[in-house]
Amino acid sequence: MSERGKMGIIAVAGLVLAAAVAIILLSQGDEGTVPTVVTKQGDLDPPGQVLEPGQPASVVMETSEGTFRIVLDTERAPKTANSFAYLTEQGFYDGLGFHRIVPRFVIQGGDPLGDGSGNPGFKTVEEPPSDLKYDLGMVAMAKSGTEKPGTSGSQFFVVTGSGGESLPPEYALVGRIGEGLDVVEKIGRLGGPDEQPTRTVVIEEATLEKG
Repeated sequence: MSERGKMGIIAVAGLVLAAAVAIILLSQGDEGTVPTVVTKQGDLDPPGQVLEPGQPASVVMETSEGTFRIVLDTERAPKTANSFAYLTEQGFYDGLGFHRIVPRFVIQGGDPLGDGSGNPGFKTVEEPPSDLKYDLGMVAMAKSGTEKPGTSGSQFFVVTGSGGESLPPEYALVGRIGEGLDVVEKIGRLGGPDEQPTRTVVIEEATLEKG
């Protein structure tokens, strides 16, 4: 083969290699993009009536790890479900992260400050059913140890394993995962030994859907 022919093959090979490298770098860049968690002031007024007791409703949460749906329990927890729906309609959850992830136990999010201390500016109190079990896929509201049973602000948790069954019925009921349990379990695997997420997980958008 002539030197000119060899040079042509080398040049083509070089272009192919460069294109392949560019594709790999682009792919790595997309996968390596870190979602941004926002913080916001908890200055909302207490909710008005968003949902009627017993009205079918759910909240669809699009996260940086996928989408899941929370079916609100408007029959057993009408006040808490109404508050959760109100926060969703206000866009309060948009941009917030999951600040606590405990594998095989819970994922916890909805804190406007991102450190576990924030609230929306109001509290809702609704004592949960005495027979409530926090099994896989159950969604409930977080509270501090000094607050009354059923007290809630905006922070919520989703049970991702059998560890939730050991919780006493003190946490206000929101509902249950209706779709996307695999996404919730995926997020649940992103917790470190310090209960902090090993990768940033953001609620990109939460949408209320009424039945």
